[in-house]
Amino acid sequence: MLKKWSESRAPAGRVAYVNGRYVPFARAGVHVEDRALQLGDGIYEVAGVKNGAPSDEDGHLDRMERSLGELGMPMPMSRAALKIVMREMIARNKIPEGYLYIQTTRGAVKRDHVPPADGPRPTLIMTMRAIDTAGLAQRLEQGIGVSSQPDIRWGRCDIKTVQLLPNLLAKQAARKAGAFEAWLVDKDGFVTEGASTNAWIVAQDGTVITRDLSTAILPGVTRKIMLQAIAEAQIKVVERKFTVAEAKAAKEAFLSSATGAGVPVVTIDGDPIGDGRPGPLTRRIRELYAAKSGDKKA
Repeated sequence: MLKKWSESRAPAGRVAYVNGRYVPFARAGVHVEDRALQLGDGIYEVAGVKNGAPSDEDGHLDRMERSLGELGMPMPMSRAALKIVMREMIARNKIPEGYLYIQTTRGAVKRDHVPPADGPRPTLIMTMRAIDTAGLAQRLEQGIGVSSQPDIRWGRCDIKTVQLLPNLLAKQAARKAGAFEAWLVDKDGFVTEGASTNAWIVAQDGTVITRDLSTAILPGVTRKIMLQAIAEAQIKVVERKFTVAEAKAAKEAFLSSATGAGVPVVTIDGDPIGDGRPGPLTRRIRELYAAKSGDKKA
């Protein structure tokens, strides 16, 4: 007899938060007419959890508030209340080192492209998962490969929406090509960012380069802290566009996200970067980030 998904795959003991209630992960759900489900009308955040507390918490909440504002949606509750729920989620899930996912949608209402003027009550969802420490350690030690893929996303990539279909298609194509991540390339041949990361290279003269902020990329919270740490260490850093060819000719390359700061990129489309091994500046930048953010495991 086949088991239901909730019986066979839901992690034991995990707790989700949905609209004011802490519920067993396997029983968590939203209304069938929730606008994120029907129309992709919602945003999300992913915060790392280190030593039982959210990492870069205010940075993530700042970006969450901005994303909601760009979509004309209110915060689901005050920032102080959100912080209480986030900590309660960490405590209930008993995950001192992991990732906390926060999703806010415009809520459940009769399906229509234009929501009612007064708007439904926003939906707020939080879930958690533990860090794959072995997998992350391997990526940091050995580096990863990336595959260049066309950037077919919409024109407001600076908003962290739940509309991730182009991203997952790029990820799937990258994995099929034997790479860990996809680097998205715009119509002019410039790398925008990874499918779920920000992209960085180190030029032959040691200059660190990453794409400048615009509507073409997500303003990464980890990216922001890394830029500050690099500048404070008096390492030359430039925010500008770069091509795949320039990346392949770079001395080093790496990526950043809430799930990994300074993860070395050792191949692009199968071509080695530098000597094909994680570089010393990437390691140094990861250490600088760890010192600045308090993340001793970065």
